Amino acid sequence: MKYFVALAFIGILASLGFALFFMLRDGREGRAKTGGMVRALTVRIGLSVVLFLCLLAAWKLGYIQPGGLPVGK
Repeated sequence: MKYFVALAFIGILASLGFALFFMLRDGREGRAKTGGMVRALTVRIGLSVVLFLCLLAAWKLGYIQPGGLPVGK
């Protein structure tokens, strides 16, 4: 499970990097945006939603347990 979450975060960050690359490349040339940035951001949103749903399902199935910060009095 740790590897899946780490891979998902790497994919999300890579998608953000590609979106930045397309934004900078298309902005300098002064032409219309090609859609590469839109595709990269769509992939990022999809990965984020899938990661959230997988974490929620893993919690419901008992694979992971919540471990919040202890409340001290």
